[in-house]
Amino acid sequence: RNPHHIAKNLRFLQDLLQNRFIVTQQRYCPNIAHHLSPVTMRYCATSLLLAGASILSRHSVLAFTPLSHPTSLVRTSNTSVVPTGRRFLATPRSTSTSTTRTMATKAGVATPSELASFVSSAGSRLLVIDVRHPDPAVEPGDAKSLAVAGFPDKTKSYRPMAINLPWSRETNQMDLPENVAKDTPIITHCGGGGRGQMAKEFLEKNGFTNVLNGGGPKETKCWAEYGSK
Repeated sequence: RNPHHIAKNLRFLQDLLQNRFIVTQQRYCPNIAHHLSPVTMRYCATSLLLAGASILSRHSVLAFTPLSHPTSLVRTSNTSVVPTGRRFLATPRSTSTSTTRTMATKAGVATPSELASFVSSAGSRLLVIDVRHPDPAVEPGDAKSLAVAGFPDKTKSYRPMAINLPWSRETNQMDLPENVAKDTPIITHCGGGGRGQMAKEFLEKNGFTNVLNGGGPKETKCWAEYGSK
């Protein structure tokens, strides 16, 4: 109940929660270790660990597994909070079995069903415009999507209905397709749809009336509807 001891223990708890210290059977926090006997030190360390870890557990940060034998408290990596105690083993709580992260679809990207209908009605008039940049120094992020699907290559009949017209972030524009009617059914795409949407809006400002943003190879369900065109 001594205020000095309470303040000292609170400072220790703060260090505990921020994972700044090492605890062994005889030593922790050299700056305050000399104030406590080894028995008191171990008791405080264990009590504060369990109290702090209980708080973290309620916030889904830690899970607990009982240990069969008392162990010392040690610091591990920067990503873990003190993982062992005299009675419990605290480990990061895994959410991989219950949740799956998915990347949010970029604004303006058409749905797979919209793209399927668009491709079907367009037939041989369909034009796919790939706005990714061929220079990785300009658009390093394109490397991942290019590993999935490369640029159109008519000499190899690869994506025969597609052309590459890179979108420039510096000028906020791209080359317009040559000898293409304004009502041509066009699908724009990049890796995931961000530049594809800018290209779509740019084409529409220049008079093209039938344009969809197809996202890109990262949008696998969308890509399946037109990626081979």
